[in-house]
Amino acid sequence: MPNPTAAMLVIGDEILSGRTLDSNTNHLAGKLTEHGIDLREVRIVSDDASAIVSAVRALSNGFDHVFTSGGIGPTHDDITADCIAQAFGVSIDVRADARALLAAHYERQGSELNEARLRMARIPDGATLIDNPVSVAPGFVIQNVHVMAGVPSVFKAMVASVMPTLTGGAPLLSQSLRIDRGEGDIAGPLSKLADDYPQLSIGSYPFQKDGKYGSNIVIRGQDSAQVGAAIERLALEMGV
Repeated sequence: MPNPTAAMLVIGDEILSGRTLDSNTNHLAGKLTEHGIDLREVRIVSDDASAIVSAVRALSNGFDHVFTSGGIGPTHDDITADCIAQAFGVSIDVRADARALLAAHYERQGSELNEARLRMARIPDGATLIDNPVSVAPGFVIQNVHVMAGVPSVFKAMVASVMPTLTGGAPLLSQSLRIDRGEGDIAGPLSKLADDYPQLSIGSYPFQKDGKYGSNIVIRGQDSAQVGAAIERLALEMGV
């Protein structure tokens, strides 16, 4: 039985401008791989409502799980929650449980739960909250879409909260082999190996060092015996 599929939607002008480096995709990809959920697509969109709504609808219809990052903070350009509500045709408003979390947090800090901070308690109807042990302001899940913060430390905490609730498949295993020969020299054997092991994913990642060419070959699959056999065969053929 195939593994569940997933997509990620990264939201924010700061990512597209190059001002902020997206590390959340890398983190999520690793956690999904461990959990046996195949990340099939990643999209990055600007802080534009129509783009966010369109992407959410398309990804929700195309994959078992969708994970978003960014745009759920207290400022005017944090529009993700409203866009998610629009995408699913539901209302959105300040919710009592989310408000209570924020009120207790800011009281402990001696800060005011002002109008801007209260924006983070606006949750689409029918959504369930995602725990945020770092800064309290919750993410949420509606249908198959998991809406999370863009700040990496908060995103990681929310991923940790979500993962135990998801049913995964077989974890993807991998082994790698360094071959100090150019890709043109190893393309033939790799192609034959891929034909003989159609269940495996075989990737070639070239490098150049000290004027010499080589490639790191990564073989991935759900069957450890197959992955091991393919690596052994390639090493033998390449004389590694």
